[in-house]
Amino acid sequence: MLSVLFLGDVVGEPGRTAVITRLPELKDKYALDFIIVNGENAAGGRGITGKITIDLLRAGVSVITTGDHIWDQKEILYPDGAPGSGSIVLETAKGKIGVINVQARTFMQPILENPFRAVEAAVTKMRSETANIIVDAHGETTSEKIALGRFLDGKVSALIGTHTHVQTADEQIFPSGTAFLCDAGMCGPVNSILGRAIDPIMNRFISNLPASFPVAGGEVRLRGALIDIDETNGRAVRIRRVDEPGPSSSATPEPEPKIDIEQAPSPEQT
Repeated sequence: MLSVLFLGDVVGEPGRTAVITRLPELKDKYALDFIIVNGENAAGGRGITGKITIDLLRAGVSVITTGDHIWDQKEILYPDGAPGSGSIVLETAKGKIGVINVQARTFMQPILENPFRAVEAAVTKMRSETANIIVDAHGETTSEKIALGRFLDGKVSALIGTHTHVQTADEQIFPSGTAFLCDAGMCGPVNSILGRAIDPIMNRFISNLPASFPVAGGEVRLRGALIDIDETNGRAVRIRRVDEPGPSSSATPEPEPKIDIEQAPSPEQT
């Protein structure tokens, strides 16, 4: 049996410190074979840096997925041609496991290729190497992520949604063996609005004036999903939500990094 931990969007320094600190214990607690973390909010709540990537990998993360904020940090530039690789296959002690990262389109920017066609092509190619496949579907709407999950039922081991920072309670295994959770939630401060300080976002909603949204401090939770996969056929056997406390010490607020935009993003753009 392959035991896979999938953690939702890591928000700023509080989130990444909690992940790095707790991972060794969680690896033992759940007898983990593979760890996937969505890191697209890891740098001050917007994007990721090379150093943070290295820190997470050294802490034991197997694969870091991303989303619409991946290009928000200047050092992570648009490469010439296509924006990196959206899939990878890695070897574990129990066989190969593949990870595919796809971005949905509804209410999302930038609007990319049709996610259904893109993920279908990636899965078809990957299944020649392994049937153990996890998909991170980064999207805003529940309907699009559920549709992607149903579309891939029996073709992948699990589809886990990310982006909204709010963990859903719809974990299930579809009829043909694909585990599903509409959104993993976040690894970040719980006394917040999606990981950001409360007052600036409330003021933005009330006044509609531009503002920066620093990452909140205080209690941190690590949220995601634990998936058990029969590595002989790639079918999910069990999926459970994960809601673990962060380190005992409270995190301090973190300023939002400067990004090249004319106006601060709206609270919805997290």
